[in-house]
Amino acid sequence: MLSGSARLRRAVAASLMLVLAIVVGACGSGTQDQPSGGGDSSNGGVTLTLTHITDNQPGWDAVMKEYKKVAPNVSFKSSFAPTDQLQTQLRAQLGGGNAPDLFVSWPGNGSAMSVQQLAGSGLLADLSDQDWIKQVPEGLRPLFGLDGKTYMWTYGLVPIGAIYNKQVFKEAGVDQIPQTWGELEAACDKVKAAGKVCIALGNQTPWVTQLIPYAIAPSTAFNEDPNLAQDMLDGKKSFQNSGWGEVFNRYLELNKKGYFNPNPNGTTFEQQQEMVASGKAAMAVQVAPTATPIRDAAKNPDDIGMFPFPGNDKKGELKIPAGLGAGVAVSANSPHMEEAKKFVNFLGTPEAITAYSEAMKAVPVVPSDSYTPDPMLKSFVPFVEKNKTVPFMDQQWPNAEVQPAHFAGIQELFAGKTTVDGLLKTLDEAYQKR
Repeated sequence: MLSGSARLRRAVAASLMLVLAIVVGACGSGTQDQPSGGGDSSNGGVTLTLTHITDNQPGWDAVMKEYKKVAPNVSFKSSFAPTDQLQTQLRAQLGGGNAPDLFVSWPGNGSAMSVQQLAGSGLLADLSDQDWIKQVPEGLRPLFGLDGKTYMWTYGLVPIGAIYNKQVFKEAGVDQIPQTWGELEAACDKVKAAGKVCIALGNQTPWVTQLIPYAIAPSTAFNEDPNLAQDMLDGKKSFQNSGWGEVFNRYLELNKKGYFNPNPNGTTFEQQQEMVASGKAAMAVQVAPTATPIRDAAKNPDDIGMFPFPGNDKKGELKIPAGLGAGVAVSANSPHMEEAKKFVNFLGTPEAITAYSEAMKAVPVVPSDSYTPDPMLKSFVPFVEKNKTVPFMDQQWPNAEVQPAHFAGIQELFAGKTTVDGLLKTLDEAYQKR
């Protein structure tokens, strides 16, 4: 029988790391779809190149299969790699004029590969004439582009929550899903007493560092000031002059109470997943799509579930982070501009968005009667419907400097090299770099 670790390696190899070979610049590797009539040849076929993050491969597999039915002459040469690698790789390709036709871009303005950063540099094709953007809720449309124009597509809202092992909860005597911060601490005390890690944390992988603060902030900093993101942009609030201090203090509190695994800074994202899948840890705070490989790697897939992370002090006050997922943009220098835009237009249909969202455990950004939420996602849907969500914080930051400062600052905080006050000051300095 395979161990939990072996099952995770198999699941990751199958569902997340199928084409991990494009580490830095090896864009030619990856998966390749070749329907009949495909390829750049005299029969009129076209091959579109696409580079995206590994986590989103299930979504692309779903929509490419559907697109074959309406465009059998189009093939895809698709490459996938982890987020941290693609941030650097794609920027270099874009700067050199040799980017793929289609590539990952993030909503808003929080990273080097965010749509507002790229569009402002003239690197993206304008998609404003596509009809699907009119179906997107008006309040979200600015995150799809710049200066009123649309430069990227994305499928839906992805929540961050606690992916947990039901068997570990049961063995530790945790009978109910925690609904408040106090109940979370009580549950972690029981798990810790049972000799297990309560919350697996893989801060060696930089982007993982941000997830717990993002899960805490909606019910603390943003509960105190629902307009905090705009107030910070307007200069009325700052990291130091807002509820962000409480967010990071609570993060450290979890660490001081021994709820995390030893040495989070020396633990990777993959190790974090393995701990939950194998039952070494009760839970991990992660984006919803991560539940799939954890469930696939578990001895009993039904043992893996997901619930909203309770950053709130009182029942009924919980808000959750639900950000637009990583989407796709078209290179301004694509040699297959017409076909690339046609494909993105197809992505904007309710059928395609539903297929992608269901594969990625997301709530579609365009309404669809055919959408059926994954059972793991059911407890999150009411928060979206009742507008009790806060976008991922980096999607509303003014530049691409805050995110890496946040990643590094959290690692320094856990290493004892800075304090919460020091981190807040560093983040404010990065925020001011307009």
